[in-house]
Amino acid sequence: MRDISVETEVWPIAGAFTISRGSKTEAQVITVTIRDGDHVGRGECVPYGRYGETVKDVAASIKNLSKALADGMTRDELQRAMARGAGRNAVDCALWDLDAKIAGEPVWQMAGLKAPQPRATAYTLSLGTPDEMRDAARTNADRPLLKLKLGGTGDDIARVAAVREGAPNATLIVDANEGWSAENVLSNAHALANYGVALIEQPLPAKDDEALRGLVTPIPFCADESVHGLEGLTRLVGLYDYINIKLDKTGGLTEALSVLRCARRRNLKVMVGCMVATSLAMAPAMLIAQDAEFVDLDGPLLLAKDRAHGIRFDGSMMSPPKPELWG
Repeated sequence: MRDISVETEVWPIAGAFTISRGSKTEAQVITVTIRDGDHVGRGECVPYGRYGETVKDVAASIKNLSKALADGMTRDELQRAMARGAGRNAVDCALWDLDAKIAGEPVWQMAGLKAPQPRATAYTLSLGTPDEMRDAARTNADRPLLKLKLGGTGDDIARVAAVREGAPNATLIVDANEGWSAENVLSNAHALANYGVALIEQPLPAKDDEALRGLVTPIPFCADESVHGLEGLTRLVGLYDYINIKLDKTGGLTEALSVLRCARRRNLKVMVGCMVATSLAMAPAMLIAQDAEFVDLDGPLLLAKDRAHGIRFDGSMMSPPKPELWG
Protein backbone atom coordinates (compact mmCIF):
# COMPACT_ATOMS: atom_id res chain seq x y z
CA MET A 1 0.00 0.00 0.00
CA ARG A 2 1.21 3.49 -0.83
CA ASP A 3 1.83 6.26 1.68
CA ILE A 4 0.54 9.74 0.74
CA SER A 5 1.61 13.08 2.18
CA VAL A 6 0.31 16.55 1.32
CA GLU A 7 2.33 19.53 2.51
CA THR A 8 1.96 23.28 2.15
CA GLU A 9 5.22 25.15 1.66
CA VAL A 10 6.12 28.83 1.54
CA TRP A 11 8.99 30.01 -0.65
CA PRO A 12 10.05 33.68 -0.38
CA ILE A 13 10.20 35.64 -3.63
CA ALA A 14 13.28 37.74 -4.36
CA GLY A 15 11.65 41.14 -3.80
CA ALA A 16 8.04 41.16 -4.98
CA PHE A 17 6.08 39.80 -7.92
CA THR A 18 3.44 42.22 -9.16
CA ILE A 19 0.72 41.87 -11.78
CA SER A 20 -2.46 43.86 -12.38
CA ARG A 21 -4.38 41.69 -9.90
CA GLY A 22 -1.96 42.33 -7.02
CA SER A 23 1.50 41.81 -5.57
CA LYS A 24 3.03 39.02 -3.48
CA THR A 25 6.33 38.41 -1.70
CA GLU A 26 6.09 34.63 -1.31
CA ALA A 27 4.96 31.62 -3.28
CA GLN A 28 2.60 29.23 -1.50
CA VAL A 29 2.83 25.79 -3.04
CA ILE A 30 1.40 22.36 -2.27
CA THR A 31 3.70 19.37 -2.54
CA VAL A 32 2.34 15.84 -2.90
CA THR A 33 4.60 12.88 -2.08
CA ILE A 34 3.56 9.30 -2.88
CA ARG A 35 5.69 6.45 -1.51
CA ASP A 36 5.46 2.89 -2.73
CA GLY A 37 8.06 0.78 -0.95
CA ASP A 38 11.47 2.23 -1.76
CA HIS A 39 10.11 4.41 -4.58
CA VAL A 40 9.00 8.02 -4.14
CA GLY A 41 7.13 10.30 -6.53
CA ARG A 42 6.57 14.02 -6.03
CA GLY A 43 4.51 16.77 -7.60
CA GLU A 44 3.95 20.46 -6.89
CA CYS A 45 1.15 22.89 -7.63
CA VAL A 46 0.13 26.50 -7.00
CA PRO A 47 -3.60 27.09 -6.40
CA TYR A 48 -5.08 29.64 -8.81
CA GLY A 49 -6.79 32.48 -6.96
CA ARG A 50 -8.09 33.72 -10.33
CA TYR A 51 -10.36 30.66 -10.42
CA GLY A 52 -11.33 30.61 -6.76
CA GLU A 53 -8.75 28.05 -5.67
CA THR A 54 -7.22 28.38 -2.20
CA VAL A 55 -4.34 26.50 -0.62
CA LYS A 56 -6.66 25.12 2.07
CA ASP A 57 -9.32 23.88 -0.35
CA VAL A 58 -6.88 22.38 -2.85
CA ALA A 59 -4.97 20.55 -0.10
CA ALA A 60 -8.26 19.19 1.24
CA SER A 61 -9.32 17.98 -2.21
CA ILE A 62 -6.07 16.05 -2.54
CA LYS A 63 -6.37 14.54 0.94
CA ASN A 64 -9.87 13.35 0.03
CA LEU A 65 -8.21 11.07 -2.53
CA SER A 66 -5.66 9.65 -0.09
CA LYS A 67 -7.36 6.27 0.30
CA ALA A 68 -7.84 5.78 -3.43
CA LEU A 69 -4.23 6.79 -4.08
CA ALA A 70 -2.99 4.50 -1.33
CA ASP A 71 -4.95 1.65 -2.91
CA GLY A 72 -3.23 2.16 -6.26
CA MET A 73 -5.17 4.79 -8.22
CA THR A 74 -3.67 5.22 -11.70
CA ARG A 75 -3.15 8.39 -13.72
CA ASP A 76 -6.06 7.52 -15.99
CA GLU A 77 -8.35 6.96 -13.01
CA LEU A 78 -7.21 10.28 -11.56
CA GLN A 79 -8.41 12.18 -14.64
CA ARG A 80 -11.95 10.93 -13.98
CA ALA A 81 -11.84 11.21 -10.19
CA MET A 82 -10.58 14.78 -9.81
CA ALA A 83 -11.54 18.00 -11.53
CA ARG A 84 -9.01 19.79 -13.69
CA GLY A 85 -6.94 22.26 -11.67
CA ALA A 86 -3.94 22.73 -9.41
CA GLY A 87 -4.69 19.81 -7.09
CA ARG A 88 -4.89 17.27 -9.88
CA ASN A 89 -1.66 18.68 -11.28
CA ALA A 90 0.32 17.90 -8.13
CA VAL A 91 -1.10 14.37 -7.90
CA ASP A 92 -0.74 13.63 -11.62
CA CYS A 93 2.90 14.73 -11.66
CA ALA A 94 3.63 12.76 -8.50
CA LEU A 95 2.18 9.64 -10.14
CA TRP A 96 4.25 10.15 -13.28
CA ASP A 97 7.36 10.51 -11.11
CA LEU A 98 6.48 7.44 -9.03
CA ASP A 99 5.74 5.30 -12.10
CA ALA A 100 9.06 6.35 -13.64
CA LYS A 101 10.96 5.45 -10.49
CA ILE A 102 9.26 2.04 -10.29
CA ALA A 103 9.83 1.33 -14.00
CA GLY A 104 13.43 2.52 -13.88
CA GLU A 105 12.99 4.69 -16.95
CA PRO A 106 12.48 8.45 -17.34
CA VAL A 107 9.07 10.02 -17.79
CA TRP A 108 9.92 11.30 -21.26
CA GLN A 109 10.57 7.75 -22.39
CA MET A 110 7.40 6.43 -20.76
CA ALA A 111 5.42 9.15 -22.55
CA GLY A 112 6.95 8.33 -25.94
CA LEU A 113 8.78 11.64 -26.19
CA LYS A 114 12.30 12.58 -27.21
CA ALA A 115 14.96 13.14 -24.55
CA PRO A 116 14.60 16.71 -23.24
CA GLN A 117 17.19 19.30 -24.19
CA PRO A 118 18.04 22.67 -22.59
CA ARG A 119 15.65 25.49 -23.46
CA ALA A 120 15.83 29.25 -22.98
CA THR A 121 13.07 30.61 -20.77
CA ALA A 122 11.51 34.03 -20.69
CA TYR A 123 12.26 36.15 -17.65
CA THR A 124 9.32 38.08 -16.22
CA LEU A 125 9.45 41.77 -15.34
CA SER A 126 6.84 42.68 -12.75
CA LEU A 127 4.33 45.43 -13.31
CA GLY A 128 5.68 48.81 -12.25
CA THR A 129 6.10 52.37 -13.42
CA PRO A 130 7.85 52.87 -16.75
CA ASP A 131 11.00 53.97 -14.92
CA GLU A 132 10.94 50.92 -12.64
CA MET A 133 10.45 48.58 -15.58
CA ARG A 134 13.23 50.28 -17.55
CA ASP A 135 15.61 49.72 -14.65
CA ALA A 136 14.56 46.07 -14.37
CA ALA A 137 15.07 45.63 -18.10
CA ARG A 138 18.57 47.10 -17.91
CA THR A 139 19.45 44.68 -15.13
CA ASN A 140 18.29 41.79 -17.31
CA ALA A 141 19.25 43.15 -20.71
CA ASP A 142 21.48 40.16 -21.47
CA ARG A 143 18.55 37.74 -21.28
CA PRO A 144 17.28 36.78 -24.75
CA LEU A 145 13.56 36.81 -23.87
CA LEU A 146 11.75 39.16 -21.50
CA LYS A 147 8.09 39.00 -20.53
CA LEU A 148 6.41 42.20 -19.34
CA LYS A 149 3.43 42.33 -17.03
CA LEU A 150 1.12 45.18 -18.07
CA GLY A 151 -1.65 46.88 -16.13
CA GLY A 152 -4.39 47.72 -18.59
CA THR A 153 -3.88 51.45 -18.05
CA GLY A 154 -2.79 54.29 -20.30
CA ASP A 155 0.81 53.72 -19.19
CA ASP A 156 1.11 50.34 -20.91
CA ILE A 157 2.68 51.65 -24.11
CA ALA A 158 5.09 53.79 -22.08
CA ARG A 159 6.04 50.71 -20.05
CA VAL A 160 6.91 48.75 -23.18
CA ALA A 161 8.84 51.69 -24.63
CA ALA A 162 10.82 51.94 -21.40
CA VAL A 163 11.64 48.23 -21.38
CA ARG A 164 12.74 48.37 -25.00
CA GLU A 165 15.06 51.25 -24.09
CA GLY A 166 16.48 49.24 -21.21
CA ALA A 167 16.88 46.01 -23.19
CA PRO A 168 17.30 46.95 -26.86
CA ASN A 169 18.21 43.45 -28.06
CA ALA A 170 15.80 41.22 -26.12
CA THR A 171 12.75 39.59 -27.65
CA LEU A 172 9.68 40.92 -25.82
CA ILE A 173 6.43 39.23 -24.80
CA VAL A 174 3.75 41.36 -23.19
CA ASP A 175 1.11 39.95 -20.85
CA ALA A 176 -1.95 42.17 -20.75
CA ASN A 177 -3.56 39.96 -18.06
CA GLU A 178 -7.05 40.53 -19.50
CA GLY A 179 -6.58 44.26 -19.04
CA TRP A 180 -7.46 45.66 -22.48
CA SER A 181 -10.81 46.20 -24.17
CA ALA A 182 -12.29 45.55 -27.58
CA GLU A 183 -12.01 49.29 -28.21
CA ASN A 184 -8.24 49.55 -27.68
CA VAL A 185 -6.84 46.09 -28.42
CA LEU A 186 -6.03 46.78 -32.07
CA SER A 187 -4.58 50.24 -31.50
CA ASN A 188 -2.46 48.89 -28.64
CA ALA A 189 -1.17 46.06 -30.83
CA HIS A 190 -0.17 48.49 -33.58
CA ALA A 191 1.55 50.75 -31.04
CA LEU A 192 3.51 47.81 -29.57
CA ALA A 193 4.60 46.69 -33.02
CA ASN A 194 6.83 49.78 -33.07
CA TYR A 195 8.84 48.25 -30.22
CA GLY A 196 9.35 44.83 -31.76
CA VAL A 197 6.99 42.92 -29.45
CA ALA A 198 6.80 39.29 -30.54
CA LEU A 199 3.67 38.11 -28.69
CA ILE A 200 0.70 39.55 -26.78
CA GLU A 201 -0.72 37.32 -24.07
CA GLN A 202 -4.42 37.42 -23.16
CA PRO A 203 -5.28 40.97 -24.29
CA LEU A 204 -9.00 40.77 -23.42
CA PRO A 205 -10.93 39.24 -20.53
CA ALA A 206 -11.63 35.59 -21.30
CA LYS A 207 -15.38 36.25 -21.33
CA ASP A 208 -14.96 38.95 -23.99
CA ASP A 209 -12.39 37.38 -26.30
CA GLU A 210 -14.86 36.61 -29.11
CA ALA A 211 -14.16 40.22 -30.11
CA LEU A 212 -10.75 39.02 -31.35
CA ARG A 213 -12.28 36.89 -34.09
CA GLY A 214 -11.33 38.17 -37.50
CA LEU A 215 -9.00 40.90 -36.25
CA VAL A 216 -5.92 41.44 -38.39
CA THR A 217 -3.15 42.22 -35.91
CA PRO A 218 0.56 42.94 -36.46
CA ILE A 219 1.46 40.86 -33.37
CA PRO A 220 0.13 37.35 -32.67
CA PHE A 221 -2.19 36.83 -29.69
CA CYS A 222 -1.74 34.07 -27.11
CA ALA A 223 -4.57 32.63 -25.00
CA ASP A 224 -3.86 32.20 -21.29
CA GLU A 225 -6.95 32.64 -19.12
CA SER A 226 -9.04 31.59 -22.14
CA VAL A 227 -7.55 28.09 -22.25
CA HIS A 228 -7.44 25.45 -19.53
CA GLY A 229 -7.56 21.98 -21.06
CA LEU A 230 -8.97 20.12 -24.03
CA GLU A 231 -12.46 21.46 -23.47
CA GLY A 232 -13.10 24.55 -25.59
CA LEU A 233 -9.78 24.41 -27.43
CA THR A 234 -11.42 24.33 -30.87
CA ARG A 235 -13.22 27.63 -30.17
CA LEU A 236 -9.89 29.41 -29.85
CA VAL A 237 -9.02 28.82 -33.52
CA GLY A 238 -9.50 32.16 -35.24
CA LEU A 239 -9.15 34.10 -31.99
CA TYR A 240 -5.57 33.31 -31.03
CA ASP A 241 -2.39 32.22 -32.76
CA TYR A 242 -0.86 30.65 -29.62
CA ILE A 243 -2.08 28.98 -26.45
CA ASN A 244 -0.30 29.06 -23.10
CA ILE A 245 -0.21 25.57 -21.58
CA LYS A 246 0.12 25.65 -17.79
CA LEU A 247 -0.01 22.41 -15.84
CA ASP A 248 -1.87 24.02 -12.95
CA LYS A 249 -4.68 24.76 -15.44
CA THR A 250 -4.64 21.48 -17.37
CA GLY A 251 -4.57 19.52 -14.14
CA GLY A 252 -1.24 17.87 -14.77
CA LEU A 253 1.12 16.56 -17.40
CA THR A 254 -1.33 13.94 -18.69
CA GLU A 255 -3.84 16.44 -20.06
CA ALA A 256 -1.11 18.93 -20.95
CA LEU A 257 0.33 16.41 -23.41
CA SER A 258 -3.13 15.92 -24.91
CA VAL A 259 -3.62 19.68 -25.20
CA LEU A 260 -0.25 19.99 -26.96
CA ARG A 261 -1.18 17.35 -29.52
CA CYS A 262 -4.64 18.84 -30.04
CA ALA A 263 -3.21 22.34 -30.51
CA ARG A 264 -0.85 21.08 -33.20
CA ARG A 265 -3.71 19.44 -35.07
CA ARG A 266 -5.49 22.80 -35.08
CA ASN A 267 -2.41 24.74 -36.21
CA LEU A 268 -2.15 26.58 -32.90
CA LYS A 269 1.34 27.43 -31.71
CA VAL A 270 2.37 26.86 -28.11
CA MET A 271 3.80 28.72 -25.18
CA VAL A 272 4.39 26.80 -21.95
CA GLY A 273 3.99 28.82 -18.78
CA CYS A 274 4.03 28.53 -15.01
CA MET A 275 3.11 30.09 -11.71
CA VAL A 276 5.82 31.36 -9.37
CA ALA A 277 7.00 28.07 -7.90
CA THR A 278 10.03 25.86 -7.39
CA SER A 279 11.85 23.64 -9.86
CA LEU A 280 9.62 20.72 -8.87
CA ALA A 281 6.74 22.45 -10.66
CA MET A 282 8.91 23.35 -13.68
CA ALA A 283 10.30 19.84 -14.21
CA PRO A 284 7.24 18.21 -15.81
CA ALA A 285 6.55 21.36 -17.84
CA MET A 286 10.01 20.99 -19.37
CA LEU A 287 8.60 18.08 -21.38
CA ILE A 288 6.00 20.42 -22.92
CA ALA A 289 8.75 23.00 -23.47
CA GLN A 290 10.50 20.67 -25.90
CA ASP A 291 7.79 21.31 -28.48
CA ALA A 292 6.89 24.91 -27.58
CA GLU A 293 7.70 28.02 -29.57
CA PHE A 294 7.97 30.09 -26.38
CA VAL A 295 9.04 28.87 -22.93
CA ASP A 296 8.11 30.78 -19.78
CA LEU A 297 9.30 28.61 -16.89
CA ASP A 298 11.19 31.19 -14.86
CA GLY A 299 9.47 30.50 -11.52
CA PRO A 300 12.67 29.43 -9.70
CA LEU A 301 14.53 32.49 -11.00
CA LEU A 302 12.02 34.70 -9.20
CA LEU A 303 12.50 32.98 -5.83
CA ALA A 304 15.00 33.93 -3.18
CA LYS A 305 15.95 30.23 -2.97
CA ASP A 306 15.00 27.08 -4.88
CA ARG A 307 14.59 23.57 -3.49
CA ALA A 308 17.38 20.96 -3.40
CA HIS A 309 18.37 19.39 -6.74
CA GLY A 310 16.69 22.28 -8.54
CA ILE A 311 16.90 22.85 -12.27
CA ARG A 312 20.21 24.39 -13.31
CA PHE A 313 19.92 27.78 -14.98
CA ASP A 314 22.76 29.28 -16.99
CA GLY A 315 21.36 32.77 -17.34
CA SER A 316 18.01 32.04 -18.97
CA MET A 317 19.03 28.64 -20.35
CA MET A 318 17.45 25.89 -18.26
CA SER A 319 18.72 22.31 -18.22
CA PRO A 320 16.44 19.26 -18.01
CA PRO A 321 15.71 18.17 -14.44
CA LYS A 322 17.79 15.54 -12.71
CA PRO A 323 16.03 12.34 -11.56
CA GLU A 324 16.68 13.37 -7.95
CA LEU A 325 14.23 16.24 -8.51
CA TRP A 326 11.61 14.60 -10.73
CA GLY A 327 11.07 12.27 -13.62
